[in-house]
Amino acid sequence: MIPLQISPFQYVVNGVVFSSIIVLAAIGLSLVYSIADFANFAHGDLMTVGAFSALFSVAVLQPALGDMGLFGLPLWFFLALVIGMGAAAIIAVLTDRFIYQPMEGTESIGLLISSIGVALVYRALVFLSFGTDAERYGVPRQGPIPWIQESFGVAVTPRNLVVVALTVVLVTALHLTLTRTTLGRKMRATADNADLARVSGIRTSEVIIAMWLIGGALAAAGGVFLGLEELVRPRMGFDILLIVFAAVILGGIGSVYGAMLGGLVIGMVHELVPLFNQWGVIPVGSRYAAAVAFVIMVAILLVRPSGIAGDSG
Repeated sequence: MIPLQISPFQYVVNGVVFSSIIVLAAIGLSLVYSIADFANFAHGDLMTVGAFSALFSVAVLQPALGDMGLFGLPLWFFLALVIGMGAAAIIAVLTDRFIYQPMEGTESIGLLISSIGVALVYRALVFLSFGTDAERYGVPRQGPIPWIQESFGVAVTPRNLVVVALTVVLVTALHLTLTRTTLGRKMRATADNADLARVSGIRTSEVIIAMWLIGGALAAAGGVFLGLEELVRPRMGFDILLIVFAAVILGGIGSVYGAMLGGLVIGMVHELVPLFNQWGVIPVGSRYAAAVAFVIMVAILLVRPSGIAGDSG
């Protein structure tokens, strides 16, 4: 039996979708590192919290809105996405208020270890609330968009387009916030030198709250999109966390724009591994995609130790 040959462009499409998820998660992780100055290991499980918060709201929204649709997906999914982002953002702020703030003055390693404990608490609460089984949002299955498949020979579904389009919208909104608003200037100043920013009259406590709100919301968006493309699972955020860290490190630790580029590179490599195997470039299957992505990360860091955008911050 002749194996089915998949178009190389299909792997590229899959890579763009997966990269969108990694980029959203990596941005939030990089924001926390640049402003709060510690690696937040609870970030992956915060993605899970956002995904399950959205799932919880579906039970109410779906019967109320029925089959009303938008861009090929039910309207209730978009509202569930917003609720999930809001819930994760609030939980992130509360976690900072009751866990991280009382530890002010603690070295980064102490906060890092605390974040591991927070991740375990998040995961335990998800297990207690939703059980251990994988769930679905209930978005109706849809086939590829016909004209794209006929024109380019690749299968692109409406949900693929929604994930990529909303990622572009969220990333653009963050870029405009950082470059065109007073809050953005305060965040960049705090990331550059928190003590100097405080002496200059910037209320860094408000900046930190904004950081957690933005980071939590983006993490939740990444979690919801991951659940939409795959399944909503209690360990989904934890399972993808190392790939997100790889993206942040590759982009340059603490650089938001580097996290975007790193997420794009890591996500594309992760999904292109089967194609490389098909071409005989890399003799491993898709199950080793994460390992190949890490090898690529190490290779790039050997050439540029500060990461893709590490020098620009």
